[in-house]
Amino acid sequence: MVPTPDSSMNIPAANHSGQGLRISIVVARFNSEVTGGLLDGAVATLLAAGVARKDIAVHATAGAVELPLSCDLLIAREKPNAVIALGAVIRGATDHYEHVARLAAEGLMQVMLRTRIPVAFGVLTCATDALALERSRDDNHNKGREAALAALELANLARAPHPLP
Repeated sequence: MVPTPDSSMNIPAANHSGQGLRISIVVARFNSEVTGGLLDGAVATLLAAGVARKDIAVHATAGAVELPLSCDLLIAREKPNAVIALGAVIRGATDHYEHVARLAAEGLMQVMLRTRIPVAFGVLTCATDALALERSRDDNHNKGREAALAALELANLARAPHPLP
């Protein structure tokens, strides 16, 4: 049986303030029709949250497999408060999709845990091109927007007076 939330427990609201934050974005060029939409959503969200345009650094890399190293290099060089990794892995006729998605996800998690800098996972893993395009449209369901919100929340948690150990 799955426990139901106790209505007496209040989950604190997320802090999505971008004031004073420096955010790096790494976007994959592969599937650029999709990743361009993710990038637009992420940047618009950061600006709306108060991140100064000069504090948003955008870099490109070849594809999803290259995202972890790209993020790692940028963290070492730029010392951002958070990084947003954007990519799109779309299922094809072979099992290549599973390998690329797994390598990207595991690699980005390793970078985040090793550096203790938030790395938001904005990598779509979709069965079709149409599903990927749907998730990168200019609307509130844009996954680049969601990754930016996650990055803001984690960056604010990391700079709070008593962050998690």
